[in-house]
Amino acid sequence: MGKYAMFGKLTAHPGKREELAKMMLESETLNDMEGCIYYILHAAEDNPDDLWVTELWESKEAHAASLKNEKVLELIGRCRHLIAGGSAIKVQPLGGIGFS
Repeated sequence: MGKYAMFGKLTAHPGKREELAKMMLESETLNDMEGCIYYILHAAEDNPDDLWVTELWESKEAHAASLKNEKVLELIGRCRHLIAGGSAIKVQPLGGIGFS
């Protein structure tokens, strides 16, 4: 099975983007996601409430397992009140710099 990638968009409630980003980035949970190659949080330049996430996983199954991880579920629960909405685009990575 090949690597699995997603681009995610999180829209924070107005004025809450920095609080949401800080909460997500300070969590040790991000370091404990087995099978995660990278998980990068980005602030949108064109919308003060949007965060973008780029994720690369060893496999689709590794990503699915992360969503059952107790620490991940706890982080999602702590952040939920700051999130107004979100979406995700699933993509199939083909290669490039940093891809191995």
